Amino acid sequence: MIPTREEMALTVDETEWGWLRAHLERDGLIIVAQDLDLVDVGQQIAVDDTAAISGWIAAGKLAKPSAEDISSWDGVREKRFLSLIVSPYVLIQERRP
Repeated sequence: MIPTREEMALTVDETEWGWLRAHLERDGLIIVAQDLDLVDVGQQIAVDDTAAISGWIAAGKLAKPSAEDISSWDGVREKRFLSLIVSPYVLIQERRP
């Protein structure tokens, strides 16, 4: 059963990079661009909307963390992210200052 948008929105959490590292190691992290709504992306992943997902990937709006991202975040382990679990993935979006 796919959660409603409202149910999914209730599961968005704020987390530190250090807590996300284990998900990186199992290749489960996906970065969501700032100009996308985290819950909207989660919904499209949950319903397997390949057209939307492929478009976001092609536009560079959904991506796996790069080596540069990881290195930067490892230097500031308390860096904050919004996160949303859409199994088997954890979607993350950097917190705006």
